Amino acid sequence: MNAPVTTARDPRYDILFEPVKLGPKVTKNRFYQVPHCNGLGYRDPTAAAVMRGIKAEGGWGVVCTEQVEFHHTSEITPFIELRLWDERDIPVLARMAEHIHAHDALAGVELAYNGMNGPNLYSREVPMGPSHLPVMTFTYDPVQSRRMDLEDIRNLRRWHQTAVRRAKTAGFDIIYVYAAHTFGFLHHFLSRRFNDRTDEYGGSIKNRVRLLKEVIEDSLEAAGGDCAIPVRISVDELLGEAGLHKDEVEEMIGEIADLPDFWDLTLSGWDNDSRTSRFAEEGHEEPFISGIKKLTGKPVVGVGRYTSVDRMVSLVKKGILDLIGCARPSIADPFLPAKVNEGRIEDIRECIGCNICVSGDLTMSPIRCTQNPTMAEEWRRGWHPEKVRPARSQEPVLIVGAGPAGLEAATVLGKRGYPVTLAEAGTVLGGRVVRESRLPGLAAWIRVRDYRQGQLTKLPNVEIYFDSKLTADDVLGFGFPRVLIATGATWRRDGIGHQHTTVLPPLERGGDILTPDDIMDGCLPNGRTVIVWDDDHYYMGSVVAEKLATEGYVVHYVTPAPEAATWTRATMEQTFIQRRMLEAGIRITVARTLAAYGNREATLRCIYTGREETCPADSLVLVTARLPNAGLADELRTSKSIWLSKGLRDVQVIADALAPATIAHATYAGRKYAEELDAPIASDEVPPFLREITQLA
Repeated sequence: MNAPVTTARDPRYDILFEPVKLGPKVTKNRFYQVPHCNGLGYRDPTAAAVMRGIKAEGGWGVVCTEQVEFHHTSEITPFIELRLWDERDIPVLARMAEHIHAHDALAGVELAYNGMNGPNLYSREVPMGPSHLPVMTFTYDPVQSRRMDLEDIRNLRRWHQTAVRRAKTAGFDIIYVYAAHTFGFLHHFLSRRFNDRTDEYGGSIKNRVRLLKEVIEDSLEAAGGDCAIPVRISVDELLGEAGLHKDEVEEMIGEIADLPDFWDLTLSGWDNDSRTSRFAEEGHEEPFISGIKKLTGKPVVGVGRYTSVDRMVSLVKKGILDLIGCARPSIADPFLPAKVNEGRIEDIRECIGCNICVSGDLTMSPIRCTQNPTMAEEWRRGWHPEKVRPARSQEPVLIVGAGPAGLEAATVLGKRGYPVTLAEAGTVLGGRVVRESRLPGLAAWIRVRDYRQGQLTKLPNVEIYFDSKLTADDVLGFGFPRVLIATGATWRRDGIGHQHTTVLPPLERGGDILTPDDIMDGCLPNGRTVIVWDDDHYYMGSVVAEKLATEGYVVHYVTPAPEAATWTRATMEQTFIQRRMLEAGIRITVARTLAAYGNREATLRCIYTGREETCPADSLVLVTARLPNAGLADELRTSKSIWLSKGLRDVQVIADALAPATIAHATYAGRKYAEELDAPIASDEVPPFLREITQLA
């Protein structure tokens, strides 16, 4: 069962559906999916093409690729992006353009030459940039870029022009000149941080913008009036006068204000441009992009993790933007424009700003989304963010647990048409997202619950029961043929985690030992000094430390990792997290393992030397691993011999109740169960999804 189109759009939003002229092209509305990476790239090109096509189906007027490397002398292995190195790459890009065009959207391609951002680990070519400097990557690669001479610059201009022609052949309507995010050679030439040249390409603003001007002119010539040529530029590096800043960039834009067909504005680096909701509100870039439109007669697109449609309208009416750029909101809901157009604002799946999508690119794996578990599964599993297959039977399903996994399963099963009973032990829906959203900076995460709760209210075939802590006898007595257990997990209090895989005996001596569950339940530590032992390495340890610091505790954060919350490098938060902790007065100790705790004292051991030190601590908060809440599942397993006599045929356990992971894993698990219910049983000898195989030369 699919959501019907019920009402027309609110007239207040008509302005968002006005066409905008972009050079020789016209976009049908102001919804613009800006380029964003996805971890698919050259490895999964059809999956990437179908994913972009789904967004076009969802009503986006423009849908762009991620960055597309256009020459073999600049690549950013191990990251997996698209490539346009030679003619053989054109069919891959053409497939994406075709999927986008199939739904009347304009297709944009972001040509990228990473320059000193690319260590060239695959091609082994020597990187080039404006100056002799180490490559500027996410890791400290022991590779330097060499200073480009004038012949190098002429060659690079020629390569870019050739790439424009290839992109045009592939069918793209919009072909980017990319000068943003500290990722491309043009940004490096613009910024005094990287450009120390004394020739005509360095020094003054006019000189530093020279190469950008030349590349725009080359691109316009190669496009031949058939494709729009925008410039994507960072208006500030947030380093003051030590880097590119707004006043300087405004002067640069003024030099070439009406040369490109339109402007795409960002912040630099990518971590500043795509901050999580924990560190930036919706529209946090507006102070930087405001006023840019007055410098040019060409259209302007900008981003800000916009989820409020009224905010979008305001941006256009105030003359700040012509096009509403979205990356993460288009991932969370590829059908955002269609829902606005159809008057279904309440059905929008709002981005929570967790950046789990970014982690796909930074871990070289397919993109994922906490809110939209169909992301990157559109082709390989045949999932669609809005369309679901009808039920194949009318056998009811009992779902135990209304956390993110249970809610997603109930929502999708309900939309398919199955009779669903959802039993929740507590008095509210949402499970862990409700508890975690009350922690500092995580308020937006409640949207995971709110969206699904709103959808369930529209499904008469889904019944919800609260205060329903079920036993195996209860379940067997109901007579449901199928039971899904999504009862979540509990934080361990025995010290077991990445560092310690067995129980820490010294903890048995007692003392005030708490877990994140205790903190979320409102149980605060005794005494004044607290050690937060973070062996989880994602967000929880730092959030708990921050909360305790705001409560007035003297907090000592300890981790065996080399930095706080180290996995959040994958969500581009680590530097923001560590900065906030330090500013809150939290003492951070790294590379230490917790060896013992008792009598208000912790023993820490250096993970390298084994040297021990003691630290006072009235209380200890263990942020380690979690244990599945498997009691009900275990009870049912022991009574399997009588299932059939009670009408029970199948019990499945998913998400944290099976193996604790992220909230994105939970919504994915709920979707997977709902999508696969009553599907033919597949062989476990082959992957249960499509994949593309490299063709042998």
